[in-house]
Amino acid sequence: MQLFFDHIGEFGPAVLMTLALTVVGFAGSMVIGSVTAIFRVSPIAPMRAAGALYVEVFRNMPLLSLLIIMVFGLPDIGVRLSLFWSMAVSMMLVGGAFAGEAIRSGINAVPVGNAEAARSIGLTFTQSLAFVIMPQALASMVQPLTNVLIGQLLGSSLAAAVNVDEITYRAQFLNLQYAGGLALFVPAAVIYIVLALLTGQGGGWLERRLMVHR
Repeated sequence: MQLFFDHIGEFGPAVLMTLALTVVGFAGSMVIGSVTAIFRVSPIAPMRAAGALYVEVFRNMPLLSLLIIMVFGLPDIGVRLSLFWSMAVSMMLVGGAFAGEAIRSGINAVPVGNAEAARSIGLTFTQSLAFVIMPQALASMVQPLTNVLIGQLLGSSLAAAVNVDEITYRAQFLNLQYAGGLALFVPAAVIYIVLALLTGQGGGWLERRLMVHR
């Protein structure tokens, strides 16, 4: 472990890069997931079909495969993204499918009678979704969305495959220099575990707060 502590300062920026990828990727996933969920519960059949198609494609696509397409495929058609944004967009697209299903399940958990009552007083589909259904669905969405966030955190390690200097890349870089795999990758794994546990604890706290005010 001494090798890790000798170079612990190099892991600080790597942790920040991991957090940046996670936050940006999750934020984009929430935007895409919200739109996808609205499509999935829409009364308009083509919108439901489009939402279902998006979910089925990106939920079943390996994140690494999509990242490789972003980095090596898009330049062939004249689209060039930085390595950071290639990873972030890949995380958004894949995470958006999972976030969309989490949001949809939360919406479906709200009793049908509540939506019918909203429509009976003249609210449109969009109004009833925004002002009646979503506020009630939030508490049941928190845990699934927390799992999506943790998945984003752990999935960000794949950015090492394209030389984004996050935790896994930094451990691998130092391992190539000093051949200390165990002394570097075990602490790196511990960092991921701590971050994931903190994220889970935060999600649990938020869920309890929302349940109180439900």
